[in-house]
Amino acid sequence: MNLITPAEHPFAQFVRILGKGKRGARGLTREEAREAMGLLLDGKVEDTQLGAFLMLLRHKEESAEELAGFTEAIRPRLAAPAIQVDLDWPSYAGKKRHLPWYLLAAKALANSGVRIFMHGGGAHTAGRLYTEQLLALLEIPRCHDWQSVQQALDQQHLAYGYLGDWMPALQRMIDLRNTLGLRSPIHSLARVINPLGARCGLQSIFHPGYQAVHREASRLLGDCAIVIKGEGGEIEANPDSACHLYGTANGENWDEEWPALSAQRHVKPDSLDPARLQAFWHGEQEDTYGYLAVIATMATALRGLGLAREDAFAQAKMRWDARLQSISSMD
Repeated sequence: MNLITPAEHPFAQFVRILGKGKRGARGLTREEAREAMGLLLDGKVEDTQLGAFLMLLRHKEESAEELAGFTEAIRPRLAAPAIQVDLDWPSYAGKKRHLPWYLLAAKALANSGVRIFMHGGGAHTAGRLYTEQLLALLEIPRCHDWQSVQQALDQQHLAYGYLGDWMPALQRMIDLRNTLGLRSPIHSLARVINPLGARCGLQSIFHPGYQAVHREASRLLGDCAIVIKGEGGEIEANPDSACHLYGTANGENWDEEWPALSAQRHVKPDSLDPARLQAFWHGEQEDTYGYLAVIATMATALRGLGLAREDAFAQAKMRWDARLQSISSMD
């Protein structure tokens, strides 16, 4: 039995802010979010507090100020050198309806000289196909440290980094999904981080309403970003649907509505065969949906780098066609 009241844990205040009932609870300020994430990353939080914090935040739904504050705590702790990157490309959702055509879009852009850092958190949900599972097949370098990222970008203009390698504390939070039964807000946060300060961060947010929140977080951070509702949650434009681009650059927000590229919806494939991606890349197999998805995704990325829509699509088609010349020269 304690006769002396124990001191409150420093992190308890942040759980209390989020969980103090319907009338007393509120969101974290940007400064509070920065402090809370700093304690989490520095290992100064109990596991019970971590679980409570993540689920309360998930139930409330994270704000732009919270995402910005969390990111401001993460970036100084990355210990990343200055590496030139054009596009930050988070890949955390996995695909279940269509093949991950976005991987070919990224490869074609990289083949044309665009430097892309792609990152993800591993396979976490059954029935989905993840980027990490296709790296070897598509010859995308998996990099375990910043030095290898630099080397891959210099040689191939494309590098993939596993979150667990460059920010293991965040990866641990993502891996709690099967323990807590729900995805935590870290899945969303990882899309905002832009760890190497790329010229433009691409983000895919599937759930309606979150796109504007993520854009605002990037604006608060002073980043250039494009947020879309990507197919399956990945950065992949769905050619069968209109695509709204939520953009921000130089502290100003902008919006564009891109019409669907196909008059009729394509039939979903019965199964996802990754070998089709490789055959399509080499020009050995055609896929109408895949082609439109690749071109639209490339155009979205090029729009983020400053091209107008028409120029972005023209460049996307040209750069996609040019990949065959590059492949032939390597054979």
